[in-house]
Amino acid sequence: MTAPKRILVAKPGLDGHDRGAKVVARALRDAGFEVIYTGLRQTPAQIAQAAVQEDVDAVGLSSLSGAHRELFPAVVRALREAGAGDVVVFGGGVIPQEDVAVLLQAGIERLFPPGTDTREIVRFLRERLGVGEDQGASASSSAAASSSPSRR
Repeated sequence: MTAPKRILVAKPGLDGHDRGAKVVARALRDAGFEVIYTGLRQTPAQIAQAAVQEDVDAVGLSSLSGAHRELFPAVVRALREAGAGDVVVFGGGVIPQEDVAVLLQAGIERLFPPGTDTREIVRFLRERLGVGEDQGASASSSAAASSSPSRR
């Protein structure tokens, strides 16, 4: 049996609102992914370090503060610098339409606006990571509720 795909959910910058990130983390966990939630106010370097330490397959970023245009690409750069350029990066939050092309060009593979059905995010990750609907269903997975990037 293969291990479930690992997804890191992070809140870069000073954004203090994490309800949406927690909803996404729980939906991914319920879909069979192993989820690591880093907590609030993480720097791009901290997110990349946690992604490498946790050996994740994807990183989900959430921003409501308006700093997505700087912070999301900075996470992609930090992942590349850390040798994890193959990690899938996706994002969500309040992102104006005019910023979408800039973020996609910077390496964010997909953006999900507020109100997106979490099943759409699950579908995207299953397709992008090449896993079926039963992926991880029999493996134990949990969303970390602490601000520590490591659950072990």
